[in-house]
Amino acid sequence: MKKTVVVVEDDPLLRSELVAMLARAPDIKCLYAASSGEEALLKMPKNLPDVVLMDIRLPGLSGIDCVRILKKNHPLLEIVMLTIYQDTESIFQALEAGANGYLLKKAASKALFDAIRDVASGGAPFTSEIARMVVRHFRKDQKAVKIDQRLSARESQVLDFLSAGYRYKEIADELGISIVTVKFHVKNICEKMHVKTRVEAIVKHCSENPESN
Repeated sequence: MKKTVVVVEDDPLLRSELVAMLARAPDIKCLYAASSGEEALLKMPKNLPDVVLMDIRLPGLSGIDCVRILKKNHPLLEIVMLTIYQDTESIFQALEAGANGYLLKKAASKALFDAIRDVASGGAPFTSEIARMVVRHFRKDQKAVKIDQRLSARESQVLDFLSAGYRYKEIADELGISIVTVKFHVKNICEKMHVKTRVEAIVKHCSENPESN
């Protein structure tokens, strides 16, 4: 079954390019494209996709605020920020809002397709530049909360697999458990680590365990 995608991008040329690019992937279907966060919020409940590609700097409602509203109303919706901005503030505002991945607009079509497949399967796609910035930020942040040592052995295994780039199904296969159980462990991990998303859990784990990178 094809992974369904919605593009939220205000630039008409880039919006058309993204839609045309997605049409070339045999396992991905673009349901529609929105030119603003307001339009996305209006259309989304009627035709919810698997993945949203969200621009940050949108006219009116920002992409980050749009993500925050979408995640509140649809917690399981996967959202990848697609942007030209590499500043730390934008990255962490997006993560805090609930974004599941963060790619630069200059990313090649293959990287975009892989990111959609990855996030739809429980991954957390980042370009290498963004991943390095995230980990550096966590290492420098003196106020970062340490990982709760009460993680169970199984939760620690799941977190290690997530940090190594494994998807939910792959983790389930490796551990001989169901995908539902994997999601349950991820929920517990986030609560114990005092983070909102698996992305934050992964980057915090990587920042505090540099040997695992």
